[in-house]
Amino acid sequence: MPLFYLLSLQHVTLPKVVTRSEDVQHVSVLKATGLIEAEIAPASDAAGKYNAARTATVTRITEDGFAEINKMLNEPRRMGRTQQVVRNRIRSSALS
Repeated sequence: MPLFYLLSLQHVTLPKVVTRSEDVQHVSVLKATGLIEAEIAPASDAAGKYNAARTATVTRITEDGFAEINKMLNEPRRMGRTQQVVRNRIRSSALS
């Protein structure tokens, strides 16, 4: 889920190069919604045929992104689950 990915980004050094296709999709959504700034590799080849982007570089979390993070962490009923998911994401990304 892109918002959980956003939460995990606050714990890494930026810029961060992203290569997992699922994470590139998350970056695309977060960039489109203005929660992060990122560069995404072109999604078309030399012939103009569409291909899924393979890499992205997250350069920063925007003010709106930090506001969304604060909102998620301060909403009581979601806080425990959100923190658990973030911890799991950080552990799994550390292994890869």
